[in-house]
Amino acid sequence: MLNNNLKYFIYARKSSEAEDRQVLSIDSQNKEMSDLAEKTGLKIIEKKSEAYSAKAPGRKIYNELLDEIEQGKAQGIIVWNPDRLSRNSVDTGRLIYLFDLGKLQEVVTPSQVFRNTPNDKFLLNLLCSQAKLDNDNKSINVKRGLRAKCERGIYPAPAPTGYLNDKYAERGNKTLVVDTERFDLVKKMFNLVLTQRLTPIQVLRIANNKWNFRMKTGKKMARNSIYHILSNPVYAGIFEYPVKSGNWYKGIHKAMVTTEEFDMIQAILGTKGKPRPKTHVFAFTGLMRCGECNAMITCEEKIKKQLNGNIHRYVYYRCTKRMNSDCSQGYVREKDLETMILEKLNSIEIPSDFHEWALKWLRNQNLIESEDRTKILKMQQKNYNECLSKLDGLIDMRAGKEISEEEYLTKKAKLVKEKQRLEELLADTQNRTDKWLIKADEGFTFARDAKHEFENGDLYKKREIFANLGSKLIIKDRKLHVDLKNSLIPMPEIAKEVKSIHERFEPIKNIDRSLQLGQLYSQNPSLLGS
Repeated sequence: MLNNNLKYFIYARKSSEAEDRQVLSIDSQNKEMSDLAEKTGLKIIEKKSEAYSAKAPGRKIYNELLDEIEQGKAQGIIVWNPDRLSRNSVDTGRLIYLFDLGKLQEVVTPSQVFRNTPNDKFLLNLLCSQAKLDNDNKSINVKRGLRAKCERGIYPAPAPTGYLNDKYAERGNKTLVVDTERFDLVKKMFNLVLTQRLTPIQVLRIANNKWNFRMKTGKKMARNSIYHILSNPVYAGIFEYPVKSGNWYKGIHKAMVTTEEFDMIQAILGTKGKPRPKTHVFAFTGLMRCGECNAMITCEEKIKKQLNGNIHRYVYYRCTKRMNSDCSQGYVREKDLETMILEKLNSIEIPSDFHEWALKWLRNQNLIESEDRTKILKMQQKNYNECLSKLDGLIDMRAGKEISEEEYLTKKAKLVKEKQRLEELLADTQNRTDKWLIKADEGFTFARDAKHEFENGDLYKKREIFANLGSKLIIKDRKLHVDLKNSLIPMPEIAKEVKSIHERFEPIKNIDRSLQLGQLYSQNPSLLGS
């Protein structure tokens, strides 16, 4: 029999965690408890409910409930199940202690009543402890399941931007699949940063404003989001689980960049850890290395205030000394660095006259050589067709048991290798010239315009030009070293010859200057040989 002289609280709880997926909603719990109280004539003074996990102490409403019982406002609790009260040892201990103090007299559930007796307290403690055990086991099983997924190469977390979780796969096998709407655009962001022509923030603006890129939420990409993307190794096909555990796994999902490209981006961002948006933007950070220890060159800004109120800003580039803390290299002022860059640009600068003549000459040469390329293509295509015929014949011979399996496999391997070689030759012959002309046009245009654009451009334009100037941008002994020879067209040699021609050239009145210069260019063996 229930004690109708006692006062009761109704307590309902549900959380969003796995433990509560099959539990009645809070409204349903309250209805069941109210019906029970009405049928048994129990006096309810208040209904209390909360959406909060009971795995750890700290529930606000639950603590208020026990405080008010300790103050004597009620002596009983009506609850759907003991596990609604506690799934941890601290909350269970306080509940039993209130029984021991005589403050709590009954805990009522639809199936049984727990009173202030040794057996009932032991059973209530056991049921709450059982709920804790179930929780602990679930946690272990979940972690074990996640580790098993990782070992199979399945990323155990929500899909990052550019990917989706495969909703059609079986539970436990929901790997990452390509988000066809965003994958290529996110990959393009990586590629733009890799060119070192644009900063991540510039790429962010292009994505939001020009591409109309939107996150899964439908919102524009935030400033911190692009840094999170660029620093997430999942895009390189690898992931760490748990984070900072040192346990790395190779994912089975399609990688967006190679590990080498990902490492290069981390170097560009200038940090080994998680990159953060920078307050100051400097033109040339992430592009140069120290000529002594090969560490990256970083940048510092110094603000000096004079007594007369004048403020001076100084920008210095120096070695980070991450490779060698004893590196002896000093700093280079930004102004001096820009002067050295201009000297390099001046060494490859060409006039517009030569730019137009060179492209016209290259296109004419392309037309002259087109007949030879056509003959080469026909010969390569003939050889390719013959190779395919041999493969078909070999299959027929094996089907007719004219040759052994060992002989068949040996000959087939040779023919397949030859077929791949011929396919590469065909593709190379067809695309090589067009690609070469495009590269030549880009090279000549850069040589013509780079110096002027560097002198008059903003810091983003200066960065773009410097990044495209050459390879191996090195600072050593306060001097800039750039490998200008590692390019398709030897621009320093060409620029030197062209400038020499222009110095000797004396324009004649009423004579077409471009025609006369074109003749001089055509007669220069150094230019034609380049």
